[in-house]
Amino acid sequence: MNAIATPALFDLNATPEEISVPSISGAAMLVELSISTWSGRKLDRAASRDITSRNNAKESAARVNKKLMGDCEELEAIGKFAANTRTAHYSMTVPWSDSGLRIVTTDRYFKYVETITERETEFHRLTTQFLQAYEWEIAEAQVDLQNLFNRDDYPTLSALAHKFKFRMNAMPLPEVGDFRVDMSSKALALVKEQYKKFYSEQISNAMQHVWKNTYKVLANMSERLDYVGREDRKKFHDTLVDNVREQLDMLKSYNLTGDMQMTAQTNALEEALLGVTPDALREDDYLRRQTKMKVDAVLKTLPSLDM
Repeated sequence: MNAIATPALFDLNATPEEISVPSISGAAMLVELSISTWSGRKLDRAASRDITSRNNAKESAARVNKKLMGDCEELEAIGKFAANTRTAHYSMTVPWSDSGLRIVTTDRYFKYVETITERETEFHRLTTQFLQAYEWEIAEAQVDLQNLFNRDDYPTLSALAHKFKFRMNAMPLPEVGDFRVDMSSKALALVKEQYKKFYSEQISNAMQHVWKNTYKVLANMSERLDYVGREDRKKFHDTLVDNVREQLDMLKSYNLTGDMQMTAQTNALEEALLGVTPDALREDDYLRRQTKMKVDAVLKTLPSLDM
């Protein structure tokens, strides 16, 4: 990746008084998503000691982790669904802080809530389905585990139900200097200065997240379209184009500071995708070459970031 300077949205070495931070509180919301599940796994210390002892190994050299539910399809479905939901959450938002808070722009907020609400409903349906099968699955697991089976490893149905949680919180993005707290004027000034710098850093990080994802999807498209004839033809899925279009929407929504460079790249990318379909790229050599050329042109203007 060529070394291109990252656009400096803010001078993070400046003093708090010198920092001019654009407010994005009216353009975005803060959201956080928390999903809890039960792994259905447990360390069997007695079995671990038995294995290491019989093999003259150090006691910590081996661990026996039991799958308490065996290959329970209902429990596996919950785990996969939770992982896919987190992926959807990440794809619709950008990071704000290390605490897990993320930004969703106001124009995408209702779609985000609709998506997460639908997934919450499905999560609870899958959980109910698993809880209904729980006692039966314990009996099945006893057959699989044989001497490793221990009924005390299994929580009661009531306790188990409380292990499955799905929570989404949303809150306004505070303005710089919006501190409604009772403290001395000197302490308040210090807190405002610290938050001002934090605010600028988080906006910068959010923008860089968008840059990184844009580079990844465009670099992938460029590589997949890099062939001349059918002899060296490269296969690609329809999602190659879908992923770029989704990232184009992200560029439009998450240009939080009105960055002119991002606006120009958005326009160039939108023009590059006009009339482009996966099948057309596969069949039309000229369209494929032109699309790759336009994508490469946008790539050259992207900032260089640690990938």
